[in-house]
Amino acid sequence: MANPPRDTGPAGLRATARLQFHAGFTLDDAVPLVPYLARLGISHLYASPILKARPGSTHGYDIVDHDQINPELGGEPAFRRLSAALKEAGLGFVLDIVPNHMGVGGADNAWWLDVLEWGRQSPYATFFDIDWEPPDRSLSNRMLAPFLGAPYGEVLASGDLTLRFDRTDGRFHAQYFEHRFPIAPQHYHHILQASDDPQLAELALEFGRVGLHIRDRAQARERAAALRGALLARAETPQGGAGIAAALAGFDPKEEEGRQALHRLLERQHYRLAWWRAAADEINWRRFFDITSLAGMRVELPEVFDATHELILKLYAEGVVDGLRIDHVDGLADPRGYCRKLHRRMQAARPGHQPLIWVEKILAPFEALRTDWMVDGTTGYDFMDEASGVLHDPAGEAPLTALWTEQTRRPPTFEEEARLARRQILRDNLASELNGTAAALKRVAMRDLVTRDFTLTGLRRALTEVLVHFPVYRLYITQGGRGADDKRILDWALAGARRTVRATDRPLIDLLDSWLGGEPPRSLPPVQRRERLSAAVRFQQLSAPVAAKSVEDTAFYRYGRLISRNEVGSDPGRFAVTPAGFHGSARARARNFPRALLATATHDHKRGEDVRARLAVLSELHEDWGNAVRRWSRLNAPLRKDLPDGAAPGMSAQLMLYQTLVGAWPLGLLPADGDGVDAFLQRVCAWQEKALREAKRRTEWAVPNTEYEAACRDFVTAMMAPDRASHMREEIAAFAARIAAAGAVNGLSQALLRCAAPGVPDLYQGTEFWDLSLVDPDNRRPVDWAARARALEAAAPPAELLPHWQDGRVKQAVIARALALRAARPALFAEGDYQPVAAAGPLAEHVLAFLRTHRKGAALVVATRLPGARLGGSPLPLLPAAEWRGTELLLPASWEARHWQDVLTGEGLHVPGDRLPVGQVLARLPVALLEVG
Repeated sequence: MANPPRDTGPAGLRATARLQFHAGFTLDDAVPLVPYLARLGISHLYASPILKARPGSTHGYDIVDHDQINPELGGEPAFRRLSAALKEAGLGFVLDIVPNHMGVGGADNAWWLDVLEWGRQSPYATFFDIDWEPPDRSLSNRMLAPFLGAPYGEVLASGDLTLRFDRTDGRFHAQYFEHRFPIAPQHYHHILQASDDPQLAELALEFGRVGLHIRDRAQARERAAALRGALLARAETPQGGAGIAAALAGFDPKEEEGRQALHRLLERQHYRLAWWRAAADEINWRRFFDITSLAGMRVELPEVFDATHELILKLYAEGVVDGLRIDHVDGLADPRGYCRKLHRRMQAARPGHQPLIWVEKILAPFEALRTDWMVDGTTGYDFMDEASGVLHDPAGEAPLTALWTEQTRRPPTFEEEARLARRQILRDNLASELNGTAAALKRVAMRDLVTRDFTLTGLRRALTEVLVHFPVYRLYITQGGRGADDKRILDWALAGARRTVRATDRPLIDLLDSWLGGEPPRSLPPVQRRERLSAAVRFQQLSAPVAAKSVEDTAFYRYGRLISRNEVGSDPGRFAVTPAGFHGSARARARNFPRALLATATHDHKRGEDVRARLAVLSELHEDWGNAVRRWSRLNAPLRKDLPDGAAPGMSAQLMLYQTLVGAWPLGLLPADGDGVDAFLQRVCAWQEKALREAKRRTEWAVPNTEYEAACRDFVTAMMAPDRASHMREEIAAFAARIAAAGAVNGLSQALLRCAAPGVPDLYQGTEFWDLSLVDPDNRRPVDWAARARALEAAAPPAELLPHWQDGRVKQAVIARALALRAARPALFAEGDYQPVAAAGPLAEHVLAFLRTHRKGAALVVATRLPGARLGGSPLPLLPAAEWRGTELLLPASWEARHWQDVLTGEGLHVPGDRLPVGQVLARLPVALLEVG
């Protein structure tokens, strides 16, 4: 059979499949999967970053070289082989790129090493977001290098920091385990002058002149390169080699004199070595969140954009890359400007081909992606929230809130928990970034006699309060000031700050209102304009990591009312999404971003899509869940260990643990299966350790409380011991089994909504079967692709697979048939209208339906919601037809009296009027996808 025409642009975009590449799963490993993905209905493979990353990287976001494809993934040859396979199958390629940051430290980022070596003279000094004139004058024209595992003095005394000579390039550097710290060429004379070799002594004088007498940057580098060549040649001689060895011996940290010499040499460099803990308070360069091994890039500068995008745009121009996913767009100085520039450059690189660009963007429930960025939408976190939220029962909110507060004594609202986390993150993790932003605002204050007396400390206090109440990731301030959306957001934050800030600092809140875009920067003189914009950028590049670290990476692990709502892109304070809310978002997406990605699982999710779907059932069975939790807490109380800082585990950790056990319990796993349960509990304990550290209350990544963590791990083991008289293992398994079928209904509904709603469905690797994974790295475990390929090849109808639903094949079959309809009717789903379809009758709230229409074609999507109470203990994920008696879908007048064909079951259905009995539509499956005949 001939291959289909290859249309990998917007017109041919139907569905993406995300794959995570690393040394254990290379580009070559993806080649055999291409035919399977094509048969499944995928139009574009969606790859994690593939440029050269730090050795051993499991994610690819720590890029160290933008000019080559990662050798650990097979390099360019493997990429070409994968590209050829994709073209052969008619598939496109979407690439995840990382413009915000690079991997630093170590010894493998040439740009970073050059900055360490040459300081502000380095051509790459402006590539990284470094403040060369911070408030700490000891760092003037220097950068903090906080990569030491202990205080500097201890490291120096330990002998782990040594001076070395590299015989491959003629450079001197300090070595600390994997970290390399280059010595500036003009300071080589301090090393070489100790040698008794006359030629090395002459070279020492010449190296000294590089800094003293050569001010032109290019000339200095050229002269240094020539001198290094001479040094390398001399090192190859016996006398020269011995002389270098003697010189290095003078800096031996094992001897007091050598240690002091090494210290003096290091103090002359363009960096100051420091303990890694100093980064939180003193670092003077922008990081990715609080990760010191990832340095922020100034991609807003043309030279940085060009250097970091040359290979990407080359691959795009060749047609081997068809679209780009932009990681952490809110970390950029100017997201709008960057996206528009990228769009223009892609257009120029590939004329006649409309660029495909998606941005990783977390949106608040009331926030919308700006429509003037020239992008196709987000990567789908917003849809993930909506598709999950609409499967939750609002009636469970009050009782589950009461259960949480009763058991834990923690704040009843997520908003309170998030504010506490924000204060802690600003104090403990991002203090240096807060200080830098306050310093930028202080420079603004000093420009005006009226404001210059406001202190740096006062500005920091006021800034803290604004960030504590900030409701979104960031603003988008330009030279023209703030737009209406940004004004509303900042007004909210300023109002909150006025309630909590010290009375003496309240005037500063009004100043921040003016400085952060209230007074348009372009109305100011040039110097003031630059300082205002610089301060605004610093504020915006701080608010985003504050939100991410305090909300997703802290409060999500503290607030456990129902952890299915603690997901990337979600606000746990919003317990459920109404059908009307779901429909409203879908219509807005169809209007503004019809090619936005629709995700329900990602490499960053906190728990698998079908864990969330199963836990959503607890919103319906809240009374039974509350009784179970109270019983388990009482039975397990003796297993908690009393520690000086309280019992372990704490009650909040304990309640989240119960949800995790029930939500992720593997389908078909029997309590008597010792090996199977042990393997599952190992995964749960790994999740628990990460959850406890992310919560940052009694242990954290920086300073693990091993005693507390061990007590929590022992609690899980003891609680789930097979010989316990309370039979807790059996009770957990029984509760999981009780809600598993209803969870599967939710899982199938979620899958169909993703495949049929406005946007482009995105499939995360392997989740076409049930996804009961936990947070990474659990959600990045190897996938059994062979089993999935066999199931797809068999092509069994979904209804036939429903009795065997636990093996996951029914979910794959629903996805495959839905994607097949998208392929057969591309315009219907790419351009079609979205019309909510109302239901009437006793179970109206248990069905969600909508029409996709385009000209004379239509597809009717019907999904079951809130099945828990109605399904009871049924082992089959299907509400009996009798349950639906009297419940009907009310079709719009233009689509009444039609013949419909269910593409999932193959059955036809003639509707004489405008009412469609739900029991007839959902007789064989809990979901339906009907095409008008």
